Amino acid sequence: MKRLYCLLLILFTLQPLAGHGIDVAGSATDGVPGEPAELTIANRSIFIFHATLLGETPAARVQRATAVIEEALRGTDELKVSVDPILNSHLVLLGERRAFIIAPQDLGLAGGDTREAAEQAAAMLRLVVDETGQARSLRFLLKAAGYSVLATLIYVVLIKGTNLARRRLQGLLPQLMRERARQIRLGQMPLLDMQLVYTVIERLLRLLHWGVVLLLSYQWLSFVLSQFPYTRPWGESLNVHLIDLLRYLLDGILQAIPGIAVAIIIFFIARGISGFSRRLLERMARPGTLKWLTEETLQPTTRLTSLAIWLFALVMAYPYLPGSGTDAFKGLSVLLGLMISLGASSIVGQAAAGLILTYSRTLKAGEYVRVGDHEGTVTEVGMFNTTIRTGLGEVLTLPNSMITGSVTRNFSRVVQGQGYIVDTVVTIGYDTPWRQVEAMLVEAAKRTDGILEKPRPQVFQTGLSDFYPEYRLVAQAVPSEPRPRAELLSLLHGNIQDVFNEYGVQIMSPHYLGDPAQEKWVPHERWFTAPARKPDVGQQGE
Repeated sequence: MKRLYCLLLILFTLQPLAGHGIDVAGSATDGVPGEPAELTIANRSIFIFHATLLGETPAARVQRATAVIEEALRGTDELKVSVDPILNSHLVLLGERRAFIIAPQDLGLAGGDTREAAEQAAAMLRLVVDETGQARSLRFLLKAAGYSVLATLIYVVLIKGTNLARRRLQGLLPQLMRERARQIRLGQMPLLDMQLVYTVIERLLRLLHWGVVLLLSYQWLSFVLSQFPYTRPWGESLNVHLIDLLRYLLDGILQAIPGIAVAIIIFFIARGISGFSRRLLERMARPGTLKWLTEETLQPTTRLTSLAIWLFALVMAYPYLPGSGTDAFKGLSVLLGLMISLGASSIVGQAAAGLILTYSRTLKAGEYVRVGDHEGTVTEVGMFNTTIRTGLGEVLTLPNSMITGSVTRNFSRVVQGQGYIVDTVVTIGYDTPWRQVEAMLVEAAKRTDGILEKPRPQVFQTGLSDFYPEYRLVAQAVPSEPRPRAELLSLLHGNIQDVFNEYGVQIMSPHYLGDPAQEKWVPHERWFTAPARKPDVGQQGE
């Protein structure tokens, strides 16, 4: 009878449309898409309407259904919820009254079965009817209040228990740290800063404590809200959110395990290849194998090879890392690449210069060099800069790019055996026999401790200017620290002055404003003035 009444009502409403050639049955029962509206009764979502049906918009249908259902719930009669089909739609009946109609267009773009949707809405409506009855039962409310009080007592006990456990653990932590500190040592030196470790563990305990407190509070609130009919949907939603979160985390962990396993395998493969390449390069660095691979170039070559292997492994493992396909991960990768491309150009240039210095073997630690205006002993050749200690005890840090762009004089490469070259320049007038000057310079070099007798010190006339010739003394010194080399030069200069004073020769560079009264030349009988010695007959041609 109810179904016949609703059908007659629909036909009577749509009778004016039949004369205009409109598909009455289809448009009447299917509805027309409209602005969605949600039907909510007692904090429970019953159904979401999407169609304008029989001239009523979804909002109007929600308003009318709400009024019918609330009026029925205010009554004392026992209400039965049922579903009846009507053409392409389904009626949801509450007792003897029509609560609402679910049409095909109410299912939205996703579509589906109106019968199934109506049954789900009817199930939610039955739950509302049952909870309305429970809300009117004093016995049920007292029982719910008793359960809530009991849950609150248990909650308070658990919170106090977590606080007590945290305090006891914090009290035992210093003793445990002292015991472990005595065990974790390398000789007499502790490997870990126990104060820092204590701070980290104490903060972790505090974080764990508050995590447990929040979880207990969440569960207590969800349980208490679920005891009362009106707030039960909120409690159920809290449980659903927690379960969904745990399920999401668990699914994410399970889905990430295969990718992490592949990344770990790639890591171990790269580690094995890196170790094999290191041992192979050590064997290839033995004398007579490769000229360019020596003891000096072995370490940077090993590092470059290992870096290339690990970069390739990172590229291979990147797609398997959790979250590598997300937009956030891609954006971070682009940002890092942009930062490196903009800010690391000078760093890359310095590193390239360091590699050039290493493999070209321009200089190495222990050699005495002059780079531009800087002179000293090389103490370290790094990837980005080179450290030089001067004869005055100063430490100079020179960028490798500056060294590659400057002329480098190496005083330690041309020596016979170990040591370095020491040279100094004096200018003496033309009226002093050059043989005498050379002999005095060699004599001064022999008197200086630290200058080797073999190879013999040599004197070269490097220039004949208008007023005087230029003499350069070149000798080889024994290996020493930078400061003794400065002392060696000072001793050599002092001995040169002493020898010249002994033989009455002035260390002076004459300059003339006019022609001198006496010509500046050396007669033949003065050619071998002491300490110069006349060579033997067999050496006359020299």
